[in-house]
Amino acid sequence: MTSAAARTAGTTGPPDPASPWAPLRNKAFRVLWIASAVSNVGAWMQTVGAQWYLLDAHAAPTLVALVQSATSLPVFLLTLPAGVLAEFLDRRRVLLAVQCFQVLLTALLCLLTFSGHLTPTALLLTTFLLGCGSAVQLPAYQALVPTLVAPAQIGAAASLSSIGVNLARAVGPAVAGLLVGSLGVGGLFALNGLTFAVFVVALLSVPAPTAAPPGPHPRFVQGLQAGGRYVRHSPFVRRALLRLVLFVVPANVLWALLPLLAQQRLGLGSAGYGLLLAAAGVGAVAGALLMPRLARALDPTARLAWSGAVFGAGMLVLGTGRSLPLALGTLLPVGVAWIVVIAGLNSAVQASLPPWVRARALSIYQVVLFSATAASAALWGVVAQRTGLPQAFGAAGVLLLAGTLSARWWRLHEHPAGAREVVDYWPALDVAAPGPADGEDEHTGPVLVQIRYEVAPGQLARFLSAAGPVEHSRRRTGALSWELYRCLDEPGVLVEQFTVADWDDHLAQHRERLTRTDQQDQERLRAAATRVGDARHLVRVPRP
Repeated sequence: MTSAAARTAGTTGPPDPASPWAPLRNKAFRVLWIASAVSNVGAWMQTVGAQWYLLDAHAAPTLVALVQSATSLPVFLLTLPAGVLAEFLDRRRVLLAVQCFQVLLTALLCLLTFSGHLTPTALLLTTFLLGCGSAVQLPAYQALVPTLVAPAQIGAAASLSSIGVNLARAVGPAVAGLLVGSLGVGGLFALNGLTFAVFVVALLSVPAPTAAPPGPHPRFVQGLQAGGRYVRHSPFVRRALLRLVLFVVPANVLWALLPLLAQQRLGLGSAGYGLLLAAAGVGAVAGALLMPRLARALDPTARLAWSGAVFGAGMLVLGTGRSLPLALGTLLPVGVAWIVVIAGLNSAVQASLPPWVRARALSIYQVVLFSATAASAALWGVVAQRTGLPQAFGAAGVLLLAGTLSARWWRLHEHPAGAREVVDYWPALDVAAPGPADGEDEHTGPVLVQIRYEVAPGQLARFLSAAGPVEHSRRRTGALSWELYRCLDEPGVLVEQFTVADWDDHLAQHRERLTRTDQQDQERLRAAATRVGDARHLVRVPRP
């Protein structure tokens, strides 16, 4: 199936690109979106079952909080290499292999549980291994989604995918909390395995596009470094990651310690815990429905600031109150705030990424999210054990409010409209491709690119101001180094010089990596010069 065919396969009518729900009209996207949501619900049911099992075993708060760490830590360890593999392997096959592995693992977990041989150590180990499966699956799924819909719907599809993940995070624990009393922990584990099987069936029923990206595949380490360079030199992605950490680290106190809050502060059993999670889930659903309206009413920074303030105030209330109705009423707006921040940031980042680096950059986003989750869960467990639950929730609330105030200085950069649109605007390379010389293959050596600019004295400040974005553009798209030199022999002459890993990487720069934003940045630089020379391409000469 071609990429264009895949985007239109199963579409039941002409979708409205402006509608946030338009991608659901596409059958392939709809089936995988539902299956992914079901699987994610099962994963969160698994987390709740593990936490409640440890509570019944009278485990220490730190051990209960470590369930979150065991789930999230694999993302820190595996998602970056998984993101590189997702660029160049058949993503559908990757997803199938991971889901089958998780079905087998949950079957083993059920066997240990029902036979009475499950220990806290075994539970944390299997939770960690399930997290490994999720870490490998995340980049493949998020990179597959944009190939299923029309280009105009990529942003909406990214938003829906993020909403599905975060709704599952709210709904899954709520359903698990309500069912754990009747089904037991083993029943929750079995349901989780069933959701993985549902995802397998969905993947087999949808013929996903499998065409490899154009151009040669870079080496693994080179591909990993390219993803890191892109994120490091993308102001929008960098600031989104900063805002994500500032929110997630204190906000994760809720998910790490809510079981303890339900049992120790409110005196609730599993049904009462499920009611608390259901309240947060209802709030998350409401937040998902409100997101299009909030996006029209508030800019991205304002949405983050208000959501952080609501969440922070909620943590202060939960830390001091002992009333179930008060807790339920507090968790409703807290659920709204959670999904507005997490789903909003994820969909904004995903929609901003060009296809060639999407899986790798998203894997870095997931590493930041889950490493912050893993570290903060362990942190809040230690704080609660040493100081008490009220103090932990109070400290998190204060940090969230401080993070809200920081939005005045660390605003979320506006998403550049042309950041994702790939354009081929560089002049054709009128250069013979380098080949073997003196027994060494120069094709694999670095390429040095030089461009000469003549700048009038009155335009120098304008030129230097425009050079900064161009440096980021070159580095995002593959430059290992970049420098701007002033010619001492010819006043007014400046030379831009950057190095690319090899000739194939430079060809990829020309053909598939430059976006409309890169073009605009480079046109501003050229407009500040009175004359621009042709680019010169130099390759290393092997020494005898």
